[in-house]
Amino acid sequence: MTGWPTGLQGPGWGGDYNPEQWPEHVWTQDVELMKRAGVNLVSVGIFAWARIEVADNRFDFGWLDQILDQLHEGGIRVCLANATASPPPWLTSANPDMLPVRADGVRLSHGSRQAYCPTSPVYRDRAIALTEKIALRYGEHPALAAWHVNNEYGCHVSRCYCDRCAEVFRDWLRARYDLAGLNRAWGTDFWSQHYSSWEQVLPPRVTPTFQNPGQVLDFARFCSDALLDLFCAERDVLSDVTPDVPVTTNFMANWTFKALNYWHWAAEVDFVSNDHYTRAEDPERHIELALSADLVRGLSRGEPWLLMEHSTSAVNWQPRNFAKLAGELRRNSFSHLARGADGTLFFQWRQSRAGAERFHSAMLPHAGEDTKVFREVTQVGEEYQRLSELLGSTVDAQVALVYDFESAWAAEQPAHPTSDFDYYGTVLGVYRALWRVGVTVDVVPPSADLSGYRLVVAPSLYQVTDNEARWLEDYVRAGGHAVVTWFSGIADENSRVRLGGYPGAFRELLGVRVEEFFPLPVGDNVKLTGGLSATTWSELLHPNGCEVISSYVDGDLRGVPAVTRNVFGDGVAWYLATTLDPDSAVTMFADVLAGAGVEPVTTAPSGVEVVRRRGERISWLVAINHTGTDVVLPVEGVELISGVETSGGLPVPAGGVAVVREV
Repeated sequence: MTGWPTGLQGPGWGGDYNPEQWPEHVWTQDVELMKRAGVNLVSVGIFAWARIEVADNRFDFGWLDQILDQLHEGGIRVCLANATASPPPWLTSANPDMLPVRADGVRLSHGSRQAYCPTSPVYRDRAIALTEKIALRYGEHPALAAWHVNNEYGCHVSRCYCDRCAEVFRDWLRARYDLAGLNRAWGTDFWSQHYSSWEQVLPPRVTPTFQNPGQVLDFARFCSDALLDLFCAERDVLSDVTPDVPVTTNFMANWTFKALNYWHWAAEVDFVSNDHYTRAEDPERHIELALSADLVRGLSRGEPWLLMEHSTSAVNWQPRNFAKLAGELRRNSFSHLARGADGTLFFQWRQSRAGAERFHSAMLPHAGEDTKVFREVTQVGEEYQRLSELLGSTVDAQVALVYDFESAWAAEQPAHPTSDFDYYGTVLGVYRALWRVGVTVDVVPPSADLSGYRLVVAPSLYQVTDNEARWLEDYVRAGGHAVVTWFSGIADENSRVRLGGYPGAFRELLGVRVEEFFPLPVGDNVKLTGGLSATTWSELLHPNGCEVISSYVDGDLRGVPAVTRNVFGDGVAWYLATTLDPDSAVTMFADVLAGAGVEPVTTAPSGVEVVRRRGERISWLVAINHTGTDVVLPVEGVELISGVETSGGLPVPAGGVAVVREV
């Protein structure tokens, strides 16, 4: 993974630009307003297939030539899309079998976006041909900074169940199993599902009742791989024609999306890009934003990454179309910047007048320039121009948080002990406690190098291989500290339960044995010793050499341990057998962090986010005040936005931000 948009001066600032939605006289206005707002990077052509290839093999590049020239003249770099995200109606009408099929057999229609099956040879051939045409025409255009392939793969159609996908799925399975191995992995002796020929194997279409868990898991893996293969085919065309132009596609590593294994995808892009939208009704949505940003930095292996999309204000697709508060756009941007982004872009530049996203906010709203949003956009654009020295720096972290997309796929299937389990939400609950005590984390995959971390946290790591179980044991045995939470180590990589008591793969490491799960009713909570309280989940747990830290004092399991600590080799492994409420989680993690020797980035009041970025010989603190109270932080250096030296402490106003070059 190498590369960054070429010719970009300062942090990336801009957004998706869709000039095809507007008459030509607006384009000149747009470029002038972009310059005023400090825009230096825009994505162009993402949904423009129908305007570029107007009919079968008949192209109109004139409008795209014109706008790229205008952007270049305005000093604005372009991340140019290959326009394959939404095939035009003339193509799908002529080839209806390229449209995706749902699990219930219904074939979807065009009239929206992403109306294609990822294994369709027609779609693949036409997408590759279009990509080559665009690459040959614009590969040497002076505005070109990077290629943007497709858009948000799998966002609306991540899995197709058509007969062709069934054939490709069987080929994918044959590369991993013989038929006997498939039957063992999927446990097909249950419910008389044994397969005697490959032709009998299908995608997990609609069935009378619960589907085979191993089949569902493998199909999820296959669908992620099928879309990745499609991306790589288009990427390779661009790389062949323009080997010096970096290629990316926008991930969605956030609370809205879990369909792709981005640990696999991240290795295939020249730089990682992500789209992120906050949950408007969450009063602590900035904490979820921070988790997403840390996850994307993990996908980027610690290297700088690009926020390809977020919103200036309201979005159109949530139940209530809340506008962002004054200053929230700015805080969101700086939080991504603090956590490793070297650019933050929006969807989109100019708010659409027509179409499904006309009530999705933009940098330039329907109401025009004299708006809260555009003034804030212009302010941040000016501020970003003073922050070029941060580019290329990395983020300090002493704690690793293990995140596994496949555990989410497996653990969120139906017919599990509780339907209240949400993998991302469970990870976020643990992350929130670390955020609240001011600790920065790196998000890592199973089997990552853990040698540089004082603490490793593995929330609900439901399924692990034997090697992954040993990986965590080896880390603790060598002196590391770890926290493992409930519903971890339960199954192997084929979703088969590990026998002998839960938490399966981690029983010896944690010094516990669980004989039965006791999920809690919705809204119930239980009290624990030490003033703690918990919800969602409890377990009938037996200590097996561990120290009991906290036990239930009410509920069905009063007296049963809920939090344990086990000395293992030269290290320590904690087990959290329930979901602590937010304040209780902070209390517990304060003890864990103290024992591991982890300290916050700096002393800061609750609600003030502080992250350190570090270069070869210098470091910077980025502070974001999410509270309504002015604060002063014990930080010395030069505040880059104002240019003021902060020898007596760093003032950060209510709702404000600051960036300090430390002395």
